[in-house]
Amino acid sequence: MTGLLDPVVILAWLVALTAGSLWMSRASRTGADLVEAHHDLPAWAICLSIVATETSTLTVISIPGIAYGHGFVFVGLGAGYLLGRFAVARVMLPLYMRGDLASAYDYLGLRFGPAMQRLASVTFLLTRLLAEGVRLFAATLPVCALLAARGLPLSPLTVLVGMTALTAVYTAIGGLRAVVWSDTAQFTLYAFGAAISAWLLWRGLDATQQGAIWTSGRLAVFGFHDAVLTSPYAPVTAIVGGALLAMASHGADQLMVQRAMAARSLRDAQRAMVASAIVVTVLFALLSLCGVLLWAREGGRALADMGFRSPDELFPRFIVQDLPPGLSGLLVAGVISATMGSLSSALNAMTGSTLSDLLGRRDESRLLARAVTAFWAVALIAAALAFAGSSHSALVFGLQIAGYSYGALLGAFLLGLVVRGAQERAAMAAFLATIVVMAVIIGFVRPGGETIAFPWLVPLGVCVTFLVGAPLTMLSRRGRA
Repeated sequence: MTGLLDPVVILAWLVALTAGSLWMSRASRTGADLVEAHHDLPAWAICLSIVATETSTLTVISIPGIAYGHGFVFVGLGAGYLLGRFAVARVMLPLYMRGDLASAYDYLGLRFGPAMQRLASVTFLLTRLLAEGVRLFAATLPVCALLAARGLPLSPLTVLVGMTALTAVYTAIGGLRAVVWSDTAQFTLYAFGAAISAWLLWRGLDATQQGAIWTSGRLAVFGFHDAVLTSPYAPVTAIVGGALLAMASHGADQLMVQRAMAARSLRDAQRAMVASAIVVTVLFALLSLCGVLLWAREGGRALADMGFRSPDELFPRFIVQDLPPGLSGLLVAGVISATMGSLSSALNAMTGSTLSDLLGRRDESRLLARAVTAFWAVALIAAALAFAGSSHSALVFGLQIAGYSYGALLGAFLLGLVVRGAQERAAMAAFLATIVVMAVIIGFVRPGGETIAFPWLVPLGVCVTFLVGAPLTMLSRRGRA
């Protein structure tokens, strides 16, 4: 009987999640309702939805493995995230909430012109398609392994199509309202799972093992001896680079801005944005604690000596081998939820940007919005399958994809805010130049033979945007004079 418990728990969760999301669709009557949710969602739900959107299966399974080898260094990124999201709340959200804007790129359309708006939107859609496709493929393999260990052996293609189809159904029918509430439930599940896992691991340690945690230095949140340019955990990198990365990901990316714009007021949107940095840091801490506790339990043994080919295998093996039936199934459902949460948010944001920025038909019927959602679901499956034959690291590749465009997107917003008189041609030239330069930096620049740490990609991109956009604006002024 216990062998059936985990599959029953997993299937029951998926059925309940889908049913609840469909129930939320009752209030959605137009295409705008599906992507804007009447602008009446509570701040706390938006906060949890933001966190669920930025985390994924890779987050849940990778951070414990990182912490096993390096301690709490991932938590240090939270300091930069908090500073960046505070800046988003104070500077960027008032611009979005001031008028009847449907997307983050509506602001660029008002400030520069429709061509700049469409360029930013197309860039968002392409990078989101590639990044989410990589994310989806990378999540499929551990989900398959976890399901097989819990009595549900399915092929990667079945899991990939099944997760995407199920997510697309409740996203297309329920819209942003369903996405936010399902995100809230999904985040609660895997955060609860991380907390329970940490508690069970702590209980299983003896006094000597518990003491080793305090004396080992694994609770340090920064890599004080790490190289600034190549390690994301060096203090300057985590704080400065992390702050600008957060400004780009949460202030210039429709994926996050869409959630904030669904708040009841600017104040609620600001609260949700700042609180999300605190909540995601707590999640990082919980997952890191699981990794450090596993390190203490194993006496610091090398992962290779334990039969692991990758640090990402550590936490999934703990879930299937050490947790009791029922709880193990709940954790597997939590891992699946992490994938579905980020996927549903991507589908809804891509639908909203397509309708508003490209088609200019935000108030059309629900049928068009649902058709666009279905199109992007199929496209994401294709992108995930295309990455299946790649030899690149999925996590690194996903971060690099964002690195191509985040600096250009944030740079365009800041150019419009800071440089008076900046025109559409200058902004578009700077935007395109930044993407080209970032491609060169990501592909060929290797300080000390290593890649540049991902938090620095956004600051570099912003600098390129200003170095190109500001002089072009000055030349344009002289030409007009």
